Amino acid sequence: MQRYGIIHVWEQGDFVTRSIAILLFLMSVMTWTVIVVKGYGMLRLRHLQVNADHDFWHSENFETALDKLSRERRNPFLDIALAGQEAADHHHQTQPHLHDKMSISDWLTRCLRSAMDQRIAEMQSGLSILASIGSTAPFVGLFGTVWGIYHALVQIGETGQTSIDQVAGPVGEALIMTAFGLLVAIPAVLGFNALTRGNKATINRLNRFAHGLHAYFATGAHPAAHPAFPASGKLSLASQHDAAHGSMR
Repeated sequence: MQRYGIIHVWEQGDFVTRSIAILLFLMSVMTWTVIVVKGYGMLRLRHLQVNADHDFWHSENFETALDKLSRERRNPFLDIALAGQEAADHHHQTQPHLHDKMSISDWLTRCLRSAMDQRIAEMQSGLSILASIGSTAPFVGLFGTVWGIYHALVQIGETGQTSIDQVAGPVGEALIMTAFGLLVAIPAVLGFNALTRGNKATINRLNRFAHGLHAYFATGAHPAAHPAFPASGKLSLASQHDAAHGSMR
């Protein structure tokens, strides 16, 4: 009585069959590595953005706001805030350059957009791997199936055994490769879609935060010009932020 199964496919498979199996295994490892790593990063960013915007704009001054953001390592909100502060300082303090002929609003937009693009690129890194695996893994598995069926039929033809039990076993084993391809592709596609949706929500929050920074610095309410706020009343960044938006309307 012949035995069939995954182990038998590996033992009886040739170089091509084993190579395809190894390739699908490596694709699966890469898929779950990207999903776990990027998923953890997305959950971490989601945790940061819950209170980052509120805590920042309700701080007493800009330095305090930065301190709140710096409590977390690799905080994109902190990177964007520092980029805005550096852009405003550079525009006010440097000698005339070509970029100094730009308005403070245009210069801030350029610098904040550059910082945003860098953070977005980091968030989206690795997603192309999921997209590639999700689109190619089924065809890799299908190729393994076709190759396995071809060799199974050749072997059946050589032995002359055409009964159903002699045909169904080898052909069924060959179809395992298609199942492997789907098992690799489905998590890759679902992971890609989930991470893309999560990144989109984070990018929207970062865009709103960057827009607030642009309004804050562009109206001249800059910490370099106003190092201290009145002790009475403790004017918060939120009130300056709202005033900045009002003056821009």
